[in-house]
Amino acid sequence: MHFSRFLLPLHQMSTKLYKMKKIIVYCLIGLCLCLGNSCSNKSQTATEGQADTDSVMSPKYATGYQVRDSNGVRLVDVGKDYHFALVTADIDVPNRYTKVRIPIKNTICMTALQLSNFTILNSNDVVKGLTGTKNLFNKDILQRVKDGRIVKIGMEGNFDTEMVLAANPDVIFISPSKRGGYDAIKETGITLVPHLGYKELNPLGQAEWIKFVGMFIGKEKEANDVFAGIESRYNELKDKCQQLTANGQKPTVLSGEMHYGNWHAVGGKNYLAQIFRDAGAEYVINDEETGGEDLEFEKMYSLAANADYWRILNSYPGEFSYEALKASEPRNELFKAYKEKKVIYCNMKQTPYYEISPVQPDLLLKDFVAIFHPELVEKDYKPTFYFLLK
Repeated sequence: MHFSRFLLPLHQMSTKLYKMKKIIVYCLIGLCLCLGNSCSNKSQTATEGQADTDSVMSPKYATGYQVRDSNGVRLVDVGKDYHFALVTADIDVPNRYTKVRIPIKNTICMTALQLSNFTILNSNDVVKGLTGTKNLFNKDILQRVKDGRIVKIGMEGNFDTEMVLAANPDVIFISPSKRGGYDAIKETGITLVPHLGYKELNPLGQAEWIKFVGMFIGKEKEANDVFAGIESRYNELKDKCQQLTANGQKPTVLSGEMHYGNWHAVGGKNYLAQIFRDAGAEYVINDEETGGEDLEFEKMYSLAANADYWRILNSYPGEFSYEALKASEPRNELFKAYKEKKVIYCNMKQTPYYEISPVQPDLLLKDFVAIFHPELVEKDYKPTFYFLLK
């Protein structure tokens, strides 16, 4: 009798324990599933994040270089013939790639365009050699040249090998041209890295070489941030111009002037012609030439006699004027832009044009927009490079 009193409670307790076990098992299964999904999501996010990191340095506008990551090695292809593997440790790289240990500490720049990439990234200290300082305005660079921290290596075709070695560069950024003269430098064993920014036909493509240099000097984030700002400002202003001129007539513009019997103008596919178009204007030359063209006066006059504006960039000693423009070629007064005083002018002796414009095309664009469509910029806008000649 007494034992039977405990049978029912024990049975009830057993049933409750069984139910509790089932609940615990289900909870554990649910917890594992949640953790699994979380881990999977984290893994996916990490993978996506890595992919983003790998692709962030790939150019969006520039066509002269490509970037990809392979097994922790950054592979950079410049044009068709140059291939570099950027590494932070002494590891094996693919056969056709030249190994470059980054970040580089010392380098030599051959052009103002290359130098502008370092300056905008606050990395003048990496530059140890230049070809010269003509038309150079940057006070910090000039002081470094003066006190010997930066050496002059001579011009293309006539480099001073001793000065090149004195700069002790990890790599030398070169700008392949007809003058060349790189054979002597090659004999030093120093890695030569072509910088092809000057070949870009898109203004943002030229500026995007900031990212190229950023990879070599260990300033990838800074380079991306700087370029993103330039890209945003440029495209915003470009879009405003396109909206404004969508259903209206665009002003026309000619470029260049007579030198040694020929008119030197930029081709219809040149990056400057693209800036004119982005600024809401039409360039009078509409061919497929990407570089400069030498035309006879009569040919240019037939193309541009009635152009609304005339763009001129030179190194005139002193103050340039309409009188000086006519004195250089009396027939210049025949152009409509001359008669109506619509010459757009920049003096390279007075403006750091080649130090700034390659990496800040947004400023260059804004100068032209301020002239072609002044209603799109602030009333008190002060030009950086170009202004209407008075």
